[in-house]
Amino acid sequence: MDIETAFHTVGEFGPYQKRAVTVLVLAQVYMACQSMLIVLVGYTPEYQIEKQDGGPAGHRELQQHVTFTEDVDSIVTEWVLIRQQAYKVSLAGSLFFTGLLVGNVVFGPLSDKIGRRPVYLTGLFFEVIFGYLTALAPSYEVFAASRLLVGLMNGGIGLVCFVLAQEYVGKSYWAVTGTLTSMTFAVGIALFGALGYFVRPWRTLATVANSSGVLFFLLSVTLPESPRWLYSQGQTARAEEVLRFIAVRNGNNATNLVLQRVGAAKPGSPARNRGGVLQLAVHPVLRLRTMVLMYVWYCCSLVYYGLTLGASDTSGSRFVNVAMYGLVELPAYPLCIYFINKSWAGRRKSMACFLCLAGSACLCTTLIPENSGSPLSVTSLALLGKLMVSAAFNIAYVYTAELYPTVIRNAGLGVCSMSCRVGGILAPFVPSMKQRFNRSGRTTSEGKTQNSVDLQDVGLG
Repeated sequence: MDIETAFHTVGEFGPYQKRAVTVLVLAQVYMACQSMLIVLVGYTPEYQIEKQDGGPAGHRELQQHVTFTEDVDSIVTEWVLIRQQAYKVSLAGSLFFTGLLVGNVVFGPLSDKIGRRPVYLTGLFFEVIFGYLTALAPSYEVFAASRLLVGLMNGGIGLVCFVLAQEYVGKSYWAVTGTLTSMTFAVGIALFGALGYFVRPWRTLATVANSSGVLFFLLSVTLPESPRWLYSQGQTARAEEVLRFIAVRNGNNATNLVLQRVGAAKPGSPARNRGGVLQLAVHPVLRLRTMVLMYVWYCCSLVYYGLTLGASDTSGSRFVNVAMYGLVELPAYPLCIYFINKSWAGRRKSMACFLCLAGSACLCTTLIPENSGSPLSVTSLALLGKLMVSAAFNIAYVYTAELYPTVIRNAGLGVCSMSCRVGGILAPFVPSMKQRFNRSGRTTSEGKTQNSVDLQDVGLG
């Protein structure tokens, strides 16, 4: 029997698979905390600077004359990252997303070659180590370097974690597991906002947020290798062993489970070289498909993170804003599950519609004054844009995984994620564009995402 028939035999989404997927899905909470860390630990409070005689003061003199009027403990107050040094906050966020980009490029193809499980466990282990380095950083330089390393690991394990959650279950449940993964990431953002409210010192917050990774690592050690990856690599015996392991824990009888034999590819053989990033460029259909998906992922990332990372800049409590920008995503995912499984909608049409709605909502923020008092406010439109782009982002993950065969699925996801991270690298600087937009007459805080939305709309045209 082939691999799909085998999953029907052992159970497409049995009790054991539910437990395994739960571990992988809940790991998204940890990844979300790491992704959003800079939003709270990089918060810039109000401050006053004593007047000084003479010329402009250097940074050391500025540290002696600045007074922060809010009781806030952040990297800004500890290392006085204001004025000429203010860019370092956005830089730390960009370094994290730069690490994500490199992690996608390196870990995606690597997991296609040596397996999902070893890459996932190694990446998670080192992300926890580097996360503690962030909390204990003695200087900004060490802090920034640790964020780069955390991003490197986060990008790799996030991709492999998503693929593992898909490959543990039957194909008919891929949309469900993909949606659950995205929903849990959104819940993780909200939980991080709540955690930040109760844990104010930035070093303590970084430590507590990182400690959940230890728990998920210990739970993940018991997970088996992906049977789909083993089968695609010609390791049929090991794939049968994993499938029987799953069947026993699902309470099913799979003693007669025998997979169709696939010859193990030798190094240098055509079968061995059929996978990898190069195949995405050589095959004309895969090449066009990859180019379109790369641009969609870039637009989704730039708008998604541009709005989310600017949550602390909007009026009101920064903790409530962070939580709200996370929770607003949740209604999108049931909609995704409903529409993408309907024959009249499907993946492609649903994703295109959500992208159009996201772009329209964000464009409308430029037409409404910030303090108009209208029920249709800038914030509500920005939240609607976040809701729609989250739905499109979720479908992009599921749709992309389905468009690539198993042997190059991680490579395809890795290349698309690489394009996505380019948008993420730019996103931390989007909130800093607020003053520029104010000078040009665009006074809305959410209007800062206009450039990203313009790019998105061009892609939709």
